[in-house]
This record gives sequence, structure tokens and C-alpha cells, in this order.
Amino acid sequence: MQKLPMPFQHAGAGFVALLALLLFLALPAHAGVNIQEVRSEKGITAWLVEDYTVPIVTLRFAFEGGSTQDPTGKEGLANLMSGLFDEGAGEFDSNAFQEKLDDAGAEMRFSSGRDDIYGSMRVLAEDKDVAFELLRLAIESPRFDPQPIDRIRSQILTGIDAAERDPNEQARKQWMRAIYGDHPYAKPDEGTKQSLAGITAEDLRAFHKAQFARDGLHVAVVGAIDAETLKRDLDRLFGSLPEKQQLKPVERVDLKLGQQLKVTYDLPQTSIQMAFPGIERTDPDFYAAVLMNEILGGGTFTSRLFEEVREKRGLAYSVDSVLSNRRYSSFLGISTATRSDRAAETIEVVRDVARRMAQEGPTAAELEAARKYLIGAYAINNLSSSGAIASTLVELQLAGLGRDYIERRPALLEAVTVEDVKRVATRLLTTEPAMMLVGPEAHKANVQ
Repeated sequence: MQKLPMPFQHAGAGFVALLALLLFLALPAHAGVNIQEVRSEKGITAWLVEDYTVPIVTLRFAFEGGSTQDPTGKEGLANLMSGLFDEGAGEFDSNAFQEKLDDAGAEMRFSSGRDDIYGSMRVLAEDKDVAFELLRLAIESPRFDPQPIDRIRSQILTGIDAAERDPNEQARKQWMRAIYGDHPYAKPDEGTKQSLAGITAEDLRAFHKAQFARDGLHVAVVGAIDAETLKRDLDRLFGSLPEKQQLKPVERVDLKLGQQLKVTYDLPQTSIQMAFPGIERTDPDFYAAVLMNEILGGGTFTSRLFEEVREKRGLAYSVDSVLSNRRYSSFLGISTATRSDRAAETIEVVRDVARRMAQEGPTAAELEAARKYLIGAYAINNLSSSGAIASTLVELQLAGLGRDYIERRPALLEAVTVEDVKRVATRLLTTEPAMMLVGPEAHKANVQ
């Protein structure tokens, strides 16, 4: 079986076809979500949404940590580990484990992010017990045998080789180093050829032991399962893990703004990246920033940037802005691509749109339209399937937002005024951004 790179996954073929049909039939559901907090006898907490529309159980979980925990010189350790959980566990080697998983008709996935390690399983309710036992083995007793390590390492190295021939990917890595300096966020998740070569089975076992512990665990379950059954399953899946994680401290990092990075590559267009200061979720102005970003460039076909850059001037096919919130950093990013001879013009238009937002703020009509969209689109974007709900609930836990967040969110957006948006725009958009140009003769670009 060919492994899939990041995120790694394993699913029985018959289950995939059946699951696709069941999820299609269930898609219109979930207008409202009733979230229960379930606590097992061993103190493991999960958020549960019971849903018997289709006979499927979806489980999603995360352990805090991720690639920021990769030791110096062992970059790529978290990513490599995430590809090995279905490559043998307990008494079963790779082939035996995957045969068992196929027989159980379950889909199991693991992936690593900057700040967390994720796992999930979807299975028909009648096959849950068999599938959960395999998931328990993967979580608790991954084997990290030599042959699977070498095979998954080889797949990652193939991806690194391909990335070395991709100008945009190489520029992205330069961008990360430029804005994050020597922080772990600047290091590649997948590692390097040198760092991957030095990772051993002992490194993987130590990394697994340090991160897979109960105090850093967040769990969400959606589907045909009741609270009492889930309590028993939580203890079965996670109850034997260590109580405390052993994570190294990671410092917050302020982006290195006010710099220009020009990367010359022979490309059809010049791509442009800008990074402005971000805002933390705990900041009183966070929801004003969310609405400001939607008006600025978050709304794909309705934003000011789209109107000025594409509709009025035809400078680019797309342009957007995004608020990025990681555990140790945040920023507001703007990205687009244009003809190289119009790069300087495009940058000036983008900067002018940002300046006007900071000076004038939004109109009342813009604010109301953005608010209406963000409230109405939430269910479509985050609650459209059991998998989407489970993922959303885990992210809410990681952000510390509480089970009532989905109910509270509309009021938080409704409370934002035009003056609030103008204030946060002035705060974020008057700082000189970091900027990167990637394209032909980028070094000759005269950008003020």
C-alpha cells in the first residue's frame, strides 16, 4: 500500500465508499450542535455530540506539542512519527496491523502541526470496539520498526527533493526564516535531509513518550455513541498514557517586520507576501480584527483588496488577507501575484487600501455585510459533517474557548462597532510590514 504524505492516513477501501455515501446523506444536518462534556473515571475529558443520523462514530484528538518540540538537529521528528502509527503497534507488525485495520473497516489518520500532534478515527458504530482497540495500540504502543521508519523517511525525502525544485517552496522557507529568525516556527516541519538521516527509533520512542500524555490531550467525539459508552472508551484509549507531558519551553516570538526580501526566480509572475502585526484571541479587539480582516481581504469576492486590485485594475487574479494565530505568534498576512512589470503598482495599491482602512475604518454597510457573512457561514465551514464538527471542537479546546463558544460567537461579532474596527485597523495596519517579492528580477524591483 502506498502511504500518503502529511497527513498520513489509512482506510479500508470498502469503508471509504460506504462512508462517502453515508456522509453525503447526512450532510444537511447539524444546524445546531448540542455539546456534552464527558469525563471518564480516570479523569479524561472529551466533548461529545451524539448524532444517530448515520451509524458512524468520529473521534478526533490532539496532543499539545508538535514540531516546535523537535530537538535541534532532529527537525522533522514529529512529522516522521506521525507517519508511523499505522506501521505496526503492539504485537502486530506493519502488514498485520494494516490488515487488521482493513478488516475493521476503519479510517485512521495522524498528522503533526507546528503546535500539536493530531489523530482521528472514523468507523461504523458496530465495528467501533475492534477499531478502537487498534487505535489504542497505535496511541499506546507504536513499534517504530526499522523497515517502516526507512520507508516513511524515504517518502519524506522524496518530498524534500521535489520542494528543492519548487521556487515558491524555497522562497517560502526563506520567508519563514526572515520573519521568525531562529524560532522553531522558522524550521521546516518536514525536516532536512541531514536532520532526517540522524533520527533513530530511540528518538521516536522518547518523543512519543514526552508528547503522548494525558495533561496535553484534547478529545472530541461525534456520532452514534452515548456518554456512558464514551467514558469507558476514553479510559480504554488513553487511560494507560503517562499523566504529564515532558515538553520543552517555547518562547513567544514577535515577527521581524519592516524588512524587504527579494527572491529572484524565473517565474511567469511575481508573488507578493506582506506580514503586519497580528492579534491574540484573548485580546479585547480580536473580533473587531476578524471583521476588519474580512472587509480588507478575507472576503474573496467582496473585499476592498479584491475590488481595488482585481476588479478596478486587473492587476491580479486573486488577492487576500488572513489573520494567523499560532500558539506562540500571530500576524495579519496579505498575498497576491501579478505581472512582474506591475509588481510595484500592485504593492502601492495594496498599501493604499491598508492605509485607508487604518485612517477611515469601514463603512457601516461593509461592517454589517461582513458580520452577516461570518455569522451565517460558520455552520457551513465548521459544522457541515461529523468530521468537521469533531475538528472544530478540538480546535475550540486548544484555544480555550469553552463549550458555549458556538452559541456566544454571534453576540461577540454583533457587539463590534465601526469605531472598534477603525481602532484595530489603525493599531495593526500602520506598522511597516515585512514584505517578500518572488519572481523574475525581483532584486531590481523599486519598491517604496
